[in-house]
Amino acid sequence: MPIFEYRAIDAAQKPRKGIIDADSPRAARDKLKTQQLFVTDLVEARSARSRRLQIKGITGVDFPNKQRTEQVAAVTRQMASLLAAGIPLAEALRMVIEQAPDKRIEATFRDIREKVTQGMNFGDAVCTHPAYFTDLYASMVRAGESSGALDKVMARLANFLQAQSRLRNKVGAAMTYPAIMIIVGILVVAVLMYFVVPKITQLIRARDQDLPLPTEILITVSNAVVHYWWLMMLGVLLVLIAFQLFVNSERGRLIWDRFRLRIPVLGDLLRKQAVARFATTFATLLRSGVPALQAINITKEVVDNRVLVDALTRVHDQVIEGADISTPMKATGAFPPMVCYMVGVGEQAGNIEEMLERVAETYDEEVDLATAKLTSVIEPLIIVVLATVVGAIVMAIVLPLLQLQSAR
Repeated sequence: MPIFEYRAIDAAQKPRKGIIDADSPRAARDKLKTQQLFVTDLVEARSARSRRLQIKGITGVDFPNKQRTEQVAAVTRQMASLLAAGIPLAEALRMVIEQAPDKRIEATFRDIREKVTQGMNFGDAVCTHPAYFTDLYASMVRAGESSGALDKVMARLANFLQAQSRLRNKVGAAMTYPAIMIIVGILVVAVLMYFVVPKITQLIRARDQDLPLPTEILITVSNAVVHYWWLMMLGVLLVLIAFQLFVNSERGRLIWDRFRLRIPVLGDLLRKQAVARFATTFATLLRSGVPALQAINITKEVVDNRVLVDALTRVHDQVIEGADISTPMKATGAFPPMVCYMVGVGEQAGNIEEMLERVAETYDEEVDLATAKLTSVIEPLIIVVLATVVGAIVMAIVLPLLQLQSAR
């Protein structure tokens, strides 16, 4: 069923706009007329919706971002409540559409509802909108439909999406203040080197005296910034492009992720964050009835670290050959021993989901501690570096003045 975007005037002569599904433009106008809306403009929205699924430059398909994930989490929780109350899926989708937070997600759910009413499974329908729903989401929905516990699976999905969002926000919030300090520091140094230092060095050179080495270095750097700033910017841009190409390659991403995990303090935080994400995702999938092998494959797309992705690939291959999960996990060396031990205990006791949830809770707390530790280390380090740079600039300016004063 086509979807139309409309502009209309209601009975109170106020402008209205929105989206409606109907078999034809005439049927859409008739529907709106029953709502006492006089249509002034009506266009089919299907083309706009399909454009959102096209390739986006060199980055590939438009994947879920932070805002979309938060919207999907809220809508998923609403659907879980509606389904738990015994409301049919199609009717629950209709209610969600009426309360959608924006037009895009409203159009998305209208299209999903249309496919569901035509006989398509809900899990398959959400797969047609990768800008909002991941493979993990679709797999859990399919498992919920198969087991007849879609309401419980939707509730777990909402909890999972919100937990993942909180986990990302912890690290992002911890790095915001240091990032601002670095940017402000670079801007201050750039302003000094471009505007202030050249004027002061002109006065010093006018004295026609021998300059100390720090002053000579400062003048050389200042001249380079003034005359070749564009070349420096170009160099930085080329380095960033080369780095991005390197990281996008298979071997480059593995080398980079391995290096990140070895960085003092930061590497510990990144490893704990990846392990927490792995445990939460794996436990949620298993709780929802997704088979273990499929759950491992889906989890690989969530951990966001090539070292752990390769480790999970080896685990997957060995599980196919008949091994348990904990033994190959331990053999990879990518997971902390405690995690492997907990998974092994869960396998033997038949409650691996519960053990993984405990691991997730433990590492979620560890992420908090590691984040605080990183912040406590990096903030004074940035202050010391900036103070050293600014102090060196001041010293290079003051030294010739002191030299001139002593010569008198």
